[in-house]
Formats: sequence, structure tokens, C-alpha cells
Amino acid sequence: MTLSPQWLDELRARTLLSAVISPSVKLTKAGREFKACCPFHNEKTPSFTVNDDKGFYHCFGCGAHGDAIRFLTDARGLPFIDAVKELAAKAGIEVPAGDPRDRERADRAAGLHDVMASAQRWFAEQLAGIEGGEARAYLAKRGIDARQVERFGIGFAPDSRGKLKAALAALGEERLVDTGLLVRPDEGKATYDRFRGRLMIPIRDQRGRVIGFGGRILGAGEPKYLNSPETVLFDKGRTLYNIDLAGPASRKAGRVVVVEGYMDVIALDRAGIGEAVAPNGTALTEDQLQRLWRLDPAPILCFDGDSAGQKAAIRAIGRALPHLGPDRTLSFVTLPEGQDPDDLVRSGGRAALDTLIDVPEPLVDRLWRHETAAQPLATPEARAGLKARLLAHAGAIADPNVRQLYRDEFLRRFDLLVRPNARRGAGPRPFAGSPQRDGRRSISTRFVPETPPGEAARAIADGGIDRPTARALVLGHALYPSAIGDHVEALAALPLADAPAARVRDLMVDLAMNGQPLDRETLLPILAGEGTASAWRDVKRGGGIGFSFTRPDADAVTARRDLALAVDTLLAADALGLALSSATERLGAGDDSAFDEQVRLHAEYETLKDRLASLAGNE
Repeated sequence: MTLSPQWLDELRARTLLSAVISPSVKLTKAGREFKACCPFHNEKTPSFTVNDDKGFYHCFGCGAHGDAIRFLTDARGLPFIDAVKELAAKAGIEVPAGDPRDRERADRAAGLHDVMASAQRWFAEQLAGIEGGEARAYLAKRGIDARQVERFGIGFAPDSRGKLKAALAALGEERLVDTGLLVRPDEGKATYDRFRGRLMIPIRDQRGRVIGFGGRILGAGEPKYLNSPETVLFDKGRTLYNIDLAGPASRKAGRVVVVEGYMDVIALDRAGIGEAVAPNGTALTEDQLQRLWRLDPAPILCFDGDSAGQKAAIRAIGRALPHLGPDRTLSFVTLPEGQDPDDLVRSGGRAALDTLIDVPEPLVDRLWRHETAAQPLATPEARAGLKARLLAHAGAIADPNVRQLYRDEFLRRFDLLVRPNARRGAGPRPFAGSPQRDGRRSISTRFVPETPPGEAARAIADGGIDRPTARALVLGHALYPSAIGDHVEALAALPLADAPAARVRDLMVDLAMNGQPLDRETLLPILAGEGTASAWRDVKRGGGIGFSFTRPDADAVTARRDLALAVDTLLAADALGLALSSATERLGAGDDSAFDEQVRLHAEYETLKDRLASLAGNE
């Protein structure tokens, strides 16, 4: 739908701004303006002004400023088009028609809103009536008082197949079916009430209109919660429970809290935390995340401490990763195992919740904790698996800057985890081997297959990537610079003892880290510049090793693949070197079992040497 500036100006001209704001903010007349305490930040002295003549509000404390449309989107969390429609309805202006199908759907939905409102009122009456005794007892047991019953519109559906149908018959059977209140079985059979013998919790949209229900069974039975089906009004994957009340509350509190269920939301509200929402019986969807980010850049996910709750948190991370950005992330609160928010409120009140919610765990920490606890990291294979999973998570992030920073952070933590005694910034332990050509031995003379495992460990620990291999790697990344972004952190961490190779490598890494687009035509003149001219000449001389990536006319796909394999092989050898050193130390201390581990690690190291040597055959 396209709305012209002229039409929007007409809408603003016909809207009395103070009338829009006054239902939610107490305004005091001050000359030709109104004053109030700002609804967008906590203050005791009024600094929020409303000017009907000019049609705008302004806060001299926090800088909030806007018109009637902006107030509805910012203070109540309405989408722009919903704010426009609400103002247009009050002003008696017809919203320009868009797609005829959208208009037909909107007209159909408008009639169904009345049906849902009538159903909510009827359920509320049943809760207060004779048949609602068990439901009232349940609410009292949960600590839900009359104020919350009214605030959340809670009701009760009698255990009958036709009482709602009869009570709302005047609204039309088809409309009751369209809203999901009645179930239409097979052809020829009568419709019947969907909700029976359940506590009824209305689900409302951002404008406070009932669009669905969640029904909780009283006593034994399945399912525990029964939601309205998908209808013209209700799309459970796009809706958040309590979004109408939590939107304004979140702007005052400066946060939004996501819990698992309806009762959790009500429990937090009872504790004075009104900025809580919940998905409708499903895992958080991308649409729900987008709605949350419109309220706050870092929603707090407060899930139960049991296995199901923690799995839900990780699923939410998986959905969120592709959409992370400088102003979009998640944070987490893990409740004590066996407790939900309602339990916590009952046992410790708001203070118990605030203790957790005030210091949420960042997404990066939650994901790191999950992956490092997934399995023991006693073997190189397990550590390699952890690294692969972490980099895969980082790679799922679309924003290039956030993706790069996640990769950096994961690799930094991984390095500290597997090298607890290593010097920070020292880079990985070196790989001593390198393939050579022309009949010479294919591996450095410091580490040949006949080397005893103990000496092999010392060779790995003391040596570095030899000059020919180091220069070949650097030359390859200069000729195929698109590969730098594939593994820039790993390239930066490689221990290049050869000074010219290290200098050229560092410049390429700096350029990539600064976000400069790199291709061969732009990169090579930079490397040949005054600062690195001598080092670049030495690198180009190389060391006689031929890889696919050392030829400028090689297939680019093959060159990038081989560069990635070479870097991964060198880093894997680094982990083996650490494990070999540890096994050697334990053997020297009298641990005979370490000998078998030495032999196994030595064999794995030989495999890595062979892999690197084989890449030279791709020339």
C-alpha cells in the first residue's frame, strides 16, 4: 500500500495530537501546550510537551520527538500501517485502497474482530458464573487476582460441545468457524465448540484486539494448552502474546523479556514486570524476532532451566544468527533448574527475577557455553569438531562486520581453551613440515617419519612453518585475495617465522580486517609499495615449492580450495603438536599409557604431512 505525502498530511491535520496521547499519558494544560512526564523515559519533573497547533510532541529530557503516527509506533509499538489505519478510522478518513485481495482480506477480518470480542466477553462471564468455580480456584492457586483477570481478559469455556455456539448464534455459524471458535468436522456433521473445559486466555494484537485464544485444561487431559487455529486474524508464528501491553511497557523499562508461556507472562506482570511476551506455544520464529527487535535491540530470553527450555534457547539462537547486526542481538537468562518464572516469583518475588534479568548473558557467551559443554574435548578430533561448529555459527551471520567479529571472538576463546598455558597473541604452535620439489625430501629434515614420537613433539613445539611453505602461502593469498576472507583469522594466527612473509601477510590481514575490497589488481600494487616492497620481492622469489595457488593462471576455485586446505592442515598440526607435547611430558613423569597416545598422535601428524605434500601435486 502506497500512501502519498499529501494524504498523510491531511490525516495529521485532522488528528488532535493531545487526544491521541492523553489515554496513555496524563497531560496538564500549560498555556497553548500540554506538559507531562515523558512516556519514553523515567522522570519526576515533566519535560514532555504536546503542541496541538504544530502537531508534534517533544521531550527536552530524552529528545523524543514526533507526530501522532510516530507516537503510536513508538509508544504502543504499532506497525506504521496499523497506526495510520487507527488514526484514519478516528478521523473518518478512508485509507487509499491497495491490492483488492488485501482489501477483501481486511474487510473480512474487520467483521471477525467483533466475533472474537464477543467470545472474550462471553468467556469472562462464564468464569464469573456458577460453572467457573473450578477455574477461579485454579487462578487463586496460581496467585492470579481479579485485577490480572481483568487486565488479561481471562475467561472460562464450559465443558460443553455447544454452549458457545448457542450463545453466539446471532453472529453466524460461518463466522464462528472462520475465527476457529467452532470446529467443522467431516461433511454432513454438525459443528461444535473447539474450547471445552478450559481456562481461556485471549491473544491480542498490537492494537489490543482479540485475534485468538489459548485454552489451558483444568485437571488431567491433553493437550495441556490448546491454541486457536490459523485464521484470517491469527497467525501464531507472527504474533507474540501480550504484545499490546508489553510494547509500551518495554519502552519505559528499556527492555523486553521473552518467556515460554502465557502463565509466565502473567507471573512477571504480577511481580511488576509488564514488558514480557511469549510465543504462542511454538519456538520463536523469524517474524517474532523481527517484532521483538522493533521493541528493543537485545531482547532478553528468559526460558526454563530444564532441558526443553535450554533447547528452545539454542533454537532461538539458530533463527537469530542470520539476522544479527549492530542493533540486533539476543541476551539470555537461565532460570534455576526445575523452576519457571512463576516458581521464581512465588519463592523470591521480583527481587529474585531482577537479580537474573539485570545481568543477562550475551548471545556470544550463551552459544560458546552450549558448544563447549556439548561433549568432552579430550581428543584433537573433539576440539576440531568444536572449532568447526563455532565457525559454522559465525558463518551463518549475514552482516559481514558482525560475522567477522564473531569469528575472531570464537577463535580467540578456542585458542585460550586448547592452549591454557600459551602466551596471548603468540599464535598457534608451529608445524615443522613442508613439501619440497625436485627429488628433495618432501618434509623438513627436522621431522622425518623415523623420528621418535618424543623428538617429534619437541620438533613441532620448537620449529615454525619453514620459509618455502610460508612464502608459498603468502604468495597464494596475494594472487587469490578473495581467499583471505575465507579464513582471515586463521591466516593471521599462523606462526610465520620468515620475516618477509610475515610482513606481507600482516598487511593483507589488516586490509581485509578494515573491510577493504581486495582483488589481485588492487592488492599487488599495494604490496609492491614503499612499505613492503623489499618483503614482497622476497616472497615472490619463493622457495621452490609449487602449489596450484602459486601460479597466477591457475583455476581460481581450485586455488582457493587448496589454500583453505593448506591453512586448515597447518592449524590441525598445531593442535597435534600441543597434544604430543603433553603426552611426552606425561610419559616423562612415569605415565606409561602416554606412549600409546604418542604413537597415535605421531601417526596422525604423518597423515597431515602427507596431506600438505599432496597439495603440491595440484600444481
